[in-house]
Parts: sequence; structure tokens; C-alpha cells
Amino acid sequence: MSQVGRSLPTMPTPSSPPPDGPGAPARRHTSRVRVTSSRRGAPPVRQRTPATDLVEQTEVGELYLQGLLRAQLRLALTVLGVFAAALLAVPVLVTLVPATGAVSLAGVPLVWVLLGVLVYPAMVALAAWYAHQAGRLETRFSDVVGRDA
Repeated sequence: MSQVGRSLPTMPTPSSPPPDGPGAPARRHTSRVRVTSSRRGAPPVRQRTPATDLVEQTEVGELYLQGLLRAQLRLALTVLGVFAAALLAVPVLVTLVPATGAVSLAGVPLVWVLLGVLVYPAMVALAAWYAHQAGRLETRFSDVVGRDA
């Protein structure tokens, strides 16, 4: 057979550039590149803040708001439970220990003094504690939301 019409594949020589293509080895750059600064035309990366999430009513903002509302509800139910337990404890005490119903203070039965007089300072103390705790919750919430704003 004659090899007259065929051309044999040639091997790349060190002086010739490597072939391009999917199976070809990557080219190596021989010159160095000096980087002196970052891209100046690139816009700065903006990070989303919790305040932005609240204003734009995103799902993350809804989670922040639900967390605040859940904490406020838990505080309100705690105060209500403590007050109801203290208020109901007096009649239960009189029922379980009948001798406490006979005790009087300055001619007024002790039960009336407890339910008619001492309830109000207890309510004021609970209200002050509730206002303080609610203020702490809101301060913590505004710290989280306004931290990066």
C-alpha cells in the first residue's frame, strides 16, 4: 500500500503552541500579572439588614415580627397567670383552712383585707414588672433590627 494521498498526524513540537480543544492541556501563562487594586467599577455588595426585611415585609422580617409577638404574648400570659393564681389562692386557702375565715384585722375579716385592699398594690407591682419586661423585649428587638441599619 502506498501512503501517497495520506497525511500523517504531526506531533506538537516544543516551539509550537499546544492544540486547543476539550482534551487539550491548559495553557500556562508565562508572564506575571500585577494586581494593584480591586475593581473600582463594581457596585459594593449590599447586605440585607433585619430592618430592611421588616420594611419590605419579607419572610425573614415576618419571622422577626412573629418572634417579638410570641415573646410579648408569653409575657402577658405569665403576668395574667401569676395574678389569677394569687387571686384564686385566697378563696382556696379559706376553703381548705376554715380557721383563716374567722381571722379579722381591725374588725374586718382578713379575706376582705386581702381581696379588697392588698390586691391593688399587687396589681400595680405586676403592672410595673410587666412594663419593665415589655420595654426590655422591645429594646432587644430594636437592637437586633437596628444593629446594621
